[in-house]
Amino acid sequence: MGIIDWSDFEKIDIRVGKIIEVIDFKEAKKPAWQLKIDFGNDIGIKKSSAQIKVLYNESDLLNKQIIAIVNFPPKQIGKFMSECLVLGVYDEQGIVLLKPEREVALGTKIG
Repeated sequence: MGIIDWSDFEKIDIRVGKIIEVIDFKEAKKPAWQLKIDFGNDIGIKKSSAQIKVLYNESDLLNKQIIAIVNFPPKQIGKFMSECLVLGVYDEQGIVLLKPEREVALGTKIG
């Protein structure tokens, strides 16, 4: 892994959002959810696909605050267009979502 400059890190727009809709992504190769995430007035609502069904069901995710990168270009995943990247860490059981330690305003910038 190479070292990046601080200016490289500053290009990444990482924000807090709240999951407002969870839909089963039946066409995905691995078990996944389609998520609609509210990032507040400045950014609005973005969609993402997340392979997190091993550890999270729909009720676990709805209204949960998460952390995501919001300035990647959209990525086509099958018939679904993902507009942000939800962040998580891998453990033995699956992907564990990153979230704020306490509730914060939607769209709050991480940095």
